[in-house]
Amino acid sequence: MTTRLHPRGSKPSRLSVGQIGLYVFLILSALFFLLPLYTMLVTSLKSMEEIRQGHIFALPAAIDFDAWKTAWSGACMGTQCLGVRIGFWNSVKITVPAVVISVFIGAINGYALSLWRPKGSNLLFGLLMAGGLIPYQIFLYPLVRLLANLSLYNSVAGVVLVHVIFGLPLVTLLFRNYFVAIPEELCKAARVDGAGFWRIFLEIMLPMSIPMVVVASIFQFTGIWNDFLIGLVFAGRDNLPMTVQLNNIVNTTMGERAYNVNMAATILTAVVPLAIYFFSGRWFLRGVAAGAVKG
Repeated sequence: MTTRLHPRGSKPSRLSVGQIGLYVFLILSALFFLLPLYTMLVTSLKSMEEIRQGHIFALPAAIDFDAWKTAWSGACMGTQCLGVRIGFWNSVKITVPAVVISVFIGAINGYALSLWRPKGSNLLFGLLMAGGLIPYQIFLYPLVRLLANLSLYNSVAGVVLVHVIFGLPLVTLLFRNYFVAIPEELCKAARVDGAGFWRIFLEIMLPMSIPMVVVASIFQFTGIWNDFLIGLVFAGRDNLPMTVQLNNIVNTTMGERAYNVNMAATILTAVVPLAIYFFSGRWFLRGVAAGAVKG
């Protein structure tokens, strides 16, 4: 029995059974995730007359963006027909400061618990992780009472504070695992040169952790932007995020249900986190490979 050897650098002319199975799995997985997106997109570009024909996967006979315009500025939520435009800006006002504050404080916690190691740091880290594993639904009523006493209930500041509190355990874990991999001698050399805690953190550790800042920011951004329950409970009627307004639009039953408008509103709600993942994918993978899952 002879074995045919391939020259160095050449590829086998036939795919193995394992490779074929892998390609089939990847294609089926892609179809599983892309088919709903395709259905929403083509439905949003159709008129209601064409949708009634029942050809759900068919391309639109004529591209119509009226549903997108209605979803953005004219879709009805109860008696108000303002679209998701107001919810978009509410989500921006909630998400951006919550991400910035939680990532900055989480980076400080991660540095303090990994390299600086004050007394009780291991206990504090364990409490943070334990708090992150507890379902946050059980904290809703105590937080409602607390924010009401602080005059922060039904306000942007209140919902931002809640997102920061619930996001800190994960962000702290990410930065701690990243900073643990950095040689401790670097900080010792900086202390010899006279640098203190804040100077080491701001001038050395934080610039070195840019990939992890991107990873933590993406995790926080997508989690906060896609949140429904916290925004519904704490934001108040004037500050409802985009996800809550999308739910109100879809569940409003006044006359005919406009499926094209509902699909367009859904895509508008999801387009921001999708764009974040698309444009920062390289940084995200670099940060994960640099220590997001280590430690």
